[in-house]
Amino acid sequence: MTNMTFSDLGLADPLQRALTARNHTTPTPIQAEAIPQLLKGRDMLGIAQTGTGKTGAFALPILQKLSQNIVKHGTRQPRALILAPTRELAIQIGEEFGAYGKNLQLYHTVIFGGVSQHGQVKALTRGVDIIIATPGRLLDLMNQRHIKLGAAEFLVLDEADRMLDMGFVRDVRKIIAALPKKRQSLLFSATMPNEIGRLSGEILIDPIRVEVTPQSTPIERIAQSIYHVPAAKKTGLLTNIMDDPDLSKVIVFTRTKHRANRVAEKLEKSGVDAEAIHGNKSQGARQRALKRFRDGNARVLVATDIAARGIDVDGVTHVINFELPNEPESYVHRIGRTARAGATGHAFSFCDPAERGYLRDIERLIQQRLTVVGDEATLSDIEPESGGRGNFRGNSRGNSRGNSRGNSGGQFKAKSSTDKPRNNRRRRRNGRNTNGASNHAASA
Repeated sequence: MTNMTFSDLGLADPLQRALTARNHTTPTPIQAEAIPQLLKGRDMLGIAQTGTGKTGAFALPILQKLSQNIVKHGTRQPRALILAPTRELAIQIGEEFGAYGKNLQLYHTVIFGGVSQHGQVKALTRGVDIIIATPGRLLDLMNQRHIKLGAAEFLVLDEADRMLDMGFVRDVRKIIAALPKKRQSLLFSATMPNEIGRLSGEILIDPIRVEVTPQSTPIERIAQSIYHVPAAKKTGLLTNIMDDPDLSKVIVFTRTKHRANRVAEKLEKSGVDAEAIHGNKSQGARQRALKRFRDGNARVLVATDIAARGIDVDGVTHVINFELPNEPESYVHRIGRTARAGATGHAFSFCDPAERGYLRDIERLIQQRLTVVGDEATLSDIEPESGGRGNFRGNSRGNSRGNSRGNSGGQFKAKSSTDKPRNNRRRRRNGRNTNGASNHAASA
């Protein structure tokens, strides 16, 4: 397995040339294990964290199999459907399909929420082979009869556990019901809660199971530390930590949009170039912030969990949990943003007394105790912010707005916001978001 190259996997020459152009020579473990089986037509259950190469694991075999039977006459109907929980992840997957399939006469489009549907309907009318979509807007277009999935041969559910967290599972089941029974289905999830197990049983037939990391455990190359700190001193602690130049590319996680804005503002005032990214930001603003961070023009990206799904940035040196997540699985997703491509990484977490229950849940899930750093002397010189937690209840207007006409990166143009997450228990149907689209001819 260690000496395997992409040329050993039976991929067609156009895909080999695309891989060579990207300097991809050695498949990741999930790619080496999954691609040969998927080329044989097997269904698959993949337990894989972000940064493992899972997009390539399903994109390459799907592109190869679609290219063997290209529609030459009439309007193309979608033959592959990839569902993702967030617009950032959908855009990222679309970019990967575009890069891998650039030497193939295949077309794909990316559909996500928050913009006029005119562009996406136009793309669908021209005809596409592959749809990458978030669930809510896709279902809207299906209900309006703009999308028919009767010709679909492939279904991929990516980050299915996050779709469950965001309340999309019911919509996903409605979408699946519109697909042909005869198809190849793949489900990827970083964790395996019972609901995902039931869903996989419903949609997968005799699947192979590929698990590239122990279930629900963080990457071992990440050094994990915890600061016990009062809520009112977290901002001061963060600015002190940022004095260390080794923290050169940092993602800071908060639980709320307002706090993300507030933390980014405080970092800016302390001389640290920071951007905030969350659900209230327009798509253009989010993509611009992400580009500044990816290009190294912003040292810190402050993000909420939902907004961070799909962020794929190389070279993240540190992840800082300004607030501990209330779901321990989210901790795994957060720290997985560092230590990619064989690198090491660091994760610092701030825990105030009200969050100690969250810390116990995290340590129970990962089956290890986090290393305690800092002491009373470390914190004694930090001035508490007046108002404690209430200090973070800032108004996010102004910061959260953005020009909705931003470029989403690469060849894709994207606007505004995504499908809004829905509570699993109280689902609102009124005011469902619209969804944006991007279309790319995957030919040279």
